[in-house]
Amino acid sequence: MRSIPAAWRWTFVGLIAVVALAVAVWPRTSHESRSGGSVVAQQPDSVVSPRQRAAAALADCPRPAPGALARGPLAGITLDCLADGRPVDLAAALAGRPALINLWAYWCQPCAHELPALQQYADRAGPALTVLTVHSDPAEAKALARLQDLDVHLPGVQDGASRVHAVVGAPAVLPVSVLVRADGSIAQLVVRPFDSVGDIAQTVADELGVRV
Repeated sequence: MRSIPAAWRWTFVGLIAVVALAVAVWPRTSHESRSGGSVVAQQPDSVVSPRQRAAAALADCPRPAPGALARGPLAGITLDCLADGRPVDLAAALAGRPALINLWAYWCQPCAHELPALQQYADRAGPALTVLTVHSDPAEAKALARLQDLDVHLPGVQDGASRVHAVVGAPAVLPVSVLVRADGSIAQLVVRPFDSVGDIAQTVADELGVRV
C-alpha cells in the first residue's frame, strides 16, 4: 500500500483542527452556558397561558396605595406580574412598607433551596413586610412550573432582562435578596442563599428593623 504524502497528512490535520475549533466556539443553549448560580446567558422567552398562571396559584402582586410615591433605584421599573401578567410599577407598589425582593431563576438550585423558607417567612411576617420574587430569566413558563413544583405561592414579577439586578448593582449571581426600606432606599444586598427561616428573620431584623 502506498503511503500518504506528508503534505496531504498535514492538510488532514489542519482540517480536523478547524472542525474542532468550530465545535468549541459554537453557541450553546442557556443550560449549557450556565454554571451553578452564575448568570451567564439567557434563553428565548416562552408563551405563558392563563392555565399555567392559574396552576401556579401565585399570590397577587402588591399594588400602589393611593398617593404612593415611587422613590429609590427601583423608580421607573415596570415588570409583569407572574400571577396575572399585569404590569407592576415596582417602586410605587412597594412604597410605604419595607420589602424583601428575592432575585432568582428556575434553573438555580440554591434558589430552589431558599424559596420555601421565604414562603414560610412571608407567612409569618404578614403585612409587616412585603416579600416579592423577581424571576431573572426570560423563560417565564418555566418559572411558573418551578414555583408550582416547590409549592411556593409568593407574589412575583417577571424580569427577563434582569433590570432589577442592574439597578441595584447586584453581582451576576443568583440568588440575591434586596432589602428595601419603606422610603425605597436599599438597606442591604444579601448575595447568598438564606439557609432557614430563622436566617431570614435575623437578617431582616438586623437590616430593616422588622422583627416577626
